[in-house]
Amino acid sequence: MKSTRKQKTPVAAETIARLADEGKNVSRFFTKTGRMMGPIQRVNVDFASPMLEELDNAAKELNISRQAVIKTLIRQALDQHYLAGERRSAARRR
Repeated sequence: MKSTRKQKTPVAAETIARLADEGKNVSRFFTKTGRMMGPIQRVNVDFASPMLEELDNAAKELNISRQAVIKTLIRQALDQHYLAGERRSAARRR
């Protein structure tokens, strides 16, 4: 049987902001299902020229910023690190 419920159309952020500026209650637009991210902190990292060129080439290939490449690669490396740790822990328990 086909669902007859209409899908909710997302409301643009600008619309929500305008309603909030007008003093309207906008709490219905927030589901409380996401997670809060901590504040962003800036860090400085030194890269050798060849590595910087590789990062720039990757960014150009992917059509994203150098910063996005760095963040993505770090996230992947951390995920692999945690997965490797979980595998080691599981192997010790056997």
